[in-house]
Amino acid sequence: MLLKTFGWSFAVTALGLVAAVFYGGWEAFGIVAILSVLEISLSFDNAVVNAGILKKMNAFWQKIFLTVGVLIAVFGMRLVFPVVIVAISAKMGPVEAVDLALNNKDRYQELVTDAHPAIAAFGGMFLLMIFLDFIFEDRDIQWLRWIERPLAKLGKVDMLSVCIALIVLLITSFTFATQAHQHGGAHVDKAQTVLIAGIAGLITYMVVGGLSGYFEDRLEEDEEREHEEEEEAARTGRPRSAVKLAGQAAFFMFLYLEVLDASFSFDGVIGAFAITNDIVLMALGLGIGAMYVRSLTVYLVRQGTLDDYVYLEHGAHYAIGALAAILMVTIQYEINEVITGLVGVVLIAWSFWSSVRRNRALEAEEGKAEGSDEKAEVSSGV
Repeated sequence: MLLKTFGWSFAVTALGLVAAVFYGGWEAFGIVAILSVLEISLSFDNAVVNAGILKKMNAFWQKIFLTVGVLIAVFGMRLVFPVVIVAISAKMGPVEAVDLALNNKDRYQELVTDAHPAIAAFGGMFLLMIFLDFIFEDRDIQWLRWIERPLAKLGKVDMLSVCIALIVLLITSFTFATQAHQHGGAHVDKAQTVLIAGIAGLITYMVVGGLSGYFEDRLEEDEEREHEEEEEAARTGRPRSAVKLAGQAAFFMFLYLEVLDASFSFDGVIGAFAITNDIVLMALGLGIGAMYVRSLTVYLVRQGTLDDYVYLEHGAHYAIGALAAILMVTIQYEINEVITGLVGVVLIAWSFWSSVRRNRALEAEEGKAEGSDEKAEVSSGV
């Protein structure tokens, strides 16, 4: 099972590391290995959240996620995306941007870093909405009840998560603009870009998330109707109508997953510049890491890990909230990538340990109940 799920990841790792050696020797090998570990540590929470969505999709769309989705993640977000950002921010053509990335790496790094506030605003708002919608929902299973119970009550207020997200964006952009006035007009323009990029992230979440939610609801309704038709066909002997809605629902869920992955990848792409400004090594290292994240997602689904360890999804969403806050803060201040990665790992490890303790407590209660039943049977037999 482990080899079947992670087989492609192992193969991509081997090919990527060999390619790194041929490209830049053993120093490049070490850089690619470090970038792979960086991407995995920063995106582990991404895998847990993805698994919660992917388990609703059939085997065909899980394969699409691991094939087409990987191409989008590796080549789209880790290779093409930084070049597109440079092309837009520097107002140059894509061919010129690629040439700059390959032949003038310092200037390329400077332009990507210069675009970071807008990237962070877009990704931060998208991830913040995911966290807020999760924490304001009333759930049967609650992890940190002292936080989640009162927030679930507040969540009954319509559009509360949108209002909070907009308040956060306005405060961030206003603070950034206030500081920018001290540095000239160009920085003021960048503050406006942050506001626009944040609104774009919010709109993207609402459109893609809304469409996937809509088709998911339609799918559930259609499944109920299909079940009724099966019962009717069994009684009357008439053939039932074919169902085609699952494809639409799965497609928009897949689209939502890709946008989610893109938002998670922002910090990894920007953070990679702390290690190297070589776009080829970045694509190799982050691509290997992205492959493991996807394989881990499928592994969690097929093993039923989220059902066994019920607080994992909570921990991942808290990690998303932390990452969203970090992205918004990095618009103005620099935060080490190690801190970003450790926050997510600690929250998920804490939620995993809480799940283990919960399972042990339930097993102990079941053991006591069985012991009481056996005593009662013995007493009645006597």
